[in-house]
Amino acid sequence: MLPQEIIRRKRDGLKLSAEEIAAFVAGLTDGSVADAQAGAFAMAVLLRGMSREEAVALTMAMRSSGDMLDWSDLPGPVTDKHSTGGVGDNVSLMLAPIVAACGAFVPMISGRGLGHTGGTLDKMDAIPGYVSQPDVALFRKAVRETGCAIIGQTGDLAPADKRLYAIRDVSGTVESVPLITASILSKKLAAGLGSLVLDVKVGNGAFMERPREAAKLASSLVEVANGAGLAATALVTGMSEPLASCAGNAVEVMNAVDFLTGRRRDRRLGEVTLALAAEMLHSAGLAASNQEGLRRAAEALEGGRAAAVFGRMVAALGGPVDFVERAAAYLPAAPVVRKVEARRTGFVTGIATRAIGLAVVELGGGRRRPDDTVDPAVGLTGLLPVGAEVRAGDTLALVHARSDDQAEAAIVAVTDAYAIGPSKPPAEKAIIRRIAAS
Repeated sequence: MLPQEIIRRKRDGLKLSAEEIAAFVAGLTDGSVADAQAGAFAMAVLLRGMSREEAVALTMAMRSSGDMLDWSDLPGPVTDKHSTGGVGDNVSLMLAPIVAACGAFVPMISGRGLGHTGGTLDKMDAIPGYVSQPDVALFRKAVRETGCAIIGQTGDLAPADKRLYAIRDVSGTVESVPLITASILSKKLAAGLGSLVLDVKVGNGAFMERPREAAKLASSLVEVANGAGLAATALVTGMSEPLASCAGNAVEVMNAVDFLTGRRRDRRLGEVTLALAAEMLHSAGLAASNQEGLRRAAEALEGGRAAAVFGRMVAALGGPVDFVERAAAYLPAAPVVRKVEARRTGFVTGIATRAIGLAVVELGGGRRRPDDTVDPAVGLTGLLPVGAEVRAGDTLALVHARSDDQAEAAIVAVTDAYAIGPSKPPAEKAIIRRIAAS
């Protein structure tokens, strides 16, 4: 099948067959489809859309373009979570060990930071000795022995998606819901999961800022996943303020350890983490209902089993064996710590969350270019939530920086990101909507 004929058919609004889509994806993989043709195809999909059947076919074809993991030898269900990204979103670090402590296996293949959002893989790299991109043998060993492993992409999973994504990034077609859906799910299907829970963020710190857009993406992900044979549900969660009270890499790891051990737990972070854990346990068949899943997850957390799993996972992947007990001693710390002070008395009425994420990037905690090196020590802590009451001069956050100049720039950015007014705003829900297959 000629690539240009497939492009023409989609350009004209016609429905592509599974065979046509498979042929195009094969061309992406072996290089017989040119970059210009891939870009034209992506634009045609962006403008014309895809039916559920087409999106399933695209997802399955990209899944099969490379390696596929097989976990059938494990003595329990295999499940995972995917988040569309946010600020202060370190949920994965607590979620994987909580669910593993309840009897599931969680081979969590995560990504690096993208734009203003933090990446789980960058957070794990802040742990000394931790091998975040192990070979398949070590990955499998860690999952089998500890119940979970949080790593970067291993092997050659969904190479067709890797190529198409790079072309979408420079051709103005990133926002296509069918292409986002196929990109996310092709890698999850190749990872050999039995079930998946999706955390679709919405708000001023999310890629999807409007509720309708977030719901559309969540519905697409759930419908296509189930159409491809992967049991999936989604939660639409709020990202109009940082989820944790910190943003950065080492600081979010420390926050996760504090959460797991019970030293400190941010309220909204706890709500989202336990809600996702309940979904995962229910989807994996380890809980008869979400309510039972929530109870089991809370017991694993409160009883210390989740913290123990996290510690074993870190050790299995090369980190310190006593990391949970001595995390503060192992994690890198920035030499400059400065306060961000409130300009006026009142209540925090809003936070420009994207600006908070970009402040971390400017400190060196994220990337301006793909080849930039991330500084794990820098970031923000003690971020006050929306609704907090403050007096002029009170601390809104602490900046952790390499230099005084960097700290000063971050102070200005964070101060500008906080809106303070005379009245306490109504609390926004952390869990906005649940979407299941129709």
